[in-house]
Amino acid sequence: MATLIVYYSQRGTTDLVAKTLAKHLNASLLRIHDLKNREGFKNRLFSTISAFREEKTDILPAKVDLTNYDTIYIGSPTWSGSPTPAIITLIDRCNFKGKDVVLFATMDANRGEANLKRLKEKVTMRGARVIECFTIATKNKSPEQLVHDTEVIIEVKDLKMYKR
Repeated sequence: MATLIVYYSQRGTTDLVAKTLAKHLNASLLRIHDLKNREGFKNRLFSTISAFREEKTDILPAKVDLTNYDTIYIGSPTWSGSPTPAIITLIDRCNFKGKDVVLFATMDANRGEANLKRLKEKVTMRGARVIECFTIATKNKSPEQLVHDTEVIIEVKDLKMYKR
């Protein structure tokens, strides 16, 4: 069995964190794409409202087969203290029964813990065993600093322990 890191990233910071995790944990990587236009002030405003309301969206891939993975990392930016609609949609379409899950949230400011709490509730209801959670603050950080912060979390949380 193997490890999968599945995530959504709008501006690239969650993408960088996920790629750093995959590199250090020898994990497969799958980026979820939201088919709704979330660019521009008006669309971003409505996106945060959609996140808060846990509205579904069209995503690619539409469904993810988790059969060949025993450990799943799920990553989401924090929008209005909530996971993104793309990640909510993904979770609602997956069966996590018997899967170990690590949750991570990126955030410009704070409220990442609220994001993680909701993610944990959702995946647990779908059969997951959440084994670890963490947040990464991204505001005003260079790509090099984000990579460094992710590497520190890998060591501090001993994430390599969960590799099989």
